[in-house]
Amino acid sequence: MLATGGEVRMTKCASGSARGMRRVEKWRHLTWRHSVAAVATAVVLMSASPRGAVAQDFIDYDYANLSFRGISFDVGQLNTDNVEDATTLGVRFDLGYLGPGFRITPGVTYWESTMAQAEVDQFETRLTELNQTQGGTPPLGGFDLGVIDRSDVIVTLDGEYVWTIPFDMYFSAGEGVSAHFLNGSGAAIDGTFVEDLLDSASAGFNLHAALEYPIAERVRLYGGSKIEVLGDLNYFEFRGGLSFIWGEFVEGEIR
Repeated sequence: MLATGGEVRMTKCASGSARGMRRVEKWRHLTWRHSVAAVATAVVLMSASPRGAVAQDFIDYDYANLSFRGISFDVGQLNTDNVEDATTLGVRFDLGYLGPGFRITPGVTYWESTMAQAEVDQFETRLTELNQTQGGTPPLGGFDLGVIDRSDVIVTLDGEYVWTIPFDMYFSAGEGVSAHFLNGSGAAIDGTFVEDLLDSASAGFNLHAALEYPIAERVRLYGGSKIEVLGDLNYFEFRGGLSFIWGEFVEGEIR
């Protein structure tokens, strides 16, 4: 490693450093508020099922029931400790109901932000410690990683139960699995093993809930929230948007 003017210059061939940094990264974990919210949401989901799904046999759930029948566009706000609050843009695809009251909605979401300064500071401290343990000499004042940009492309597959509730509204709640394609970049880390550490493909899962209101027969306004659990990056997302349906409705779906 060589440093000039307080900025870090690191080569990709520092495989030992990369392994050390991966060990360093393991210090991150869920904050207490993420844990409490996730447990509370899970309890609610496990204790409830749509009235129409009670006493239904497993045979009632069939992939033949699925078809591309609608699309949703949403904008949201992401909140986490690791990056600055970010705006999310998403699109979801309504594949209809796998079984009584159980809807399948795959989707894609994108967000971009910058790593929180507290997170950068801790990263720099651990990088300095790692450099010293390997016999190196860090620059005067420690490493300066500058601004680190983060972005994520998320591909999700959600399953949710849908209830009809008063005031002509629908309530949905469910779980989902996701693939995250995270990217990290910055003037001081581009082309280094630090960038390699921040570029990753990871699996996650989510708990989510939403309210939908039909503003027209085939157009719905909706808003909801999601808890996403992804290794060292776990967050809340609040989102809202419009859904457009052109496929067939199921019994009881038209209000």
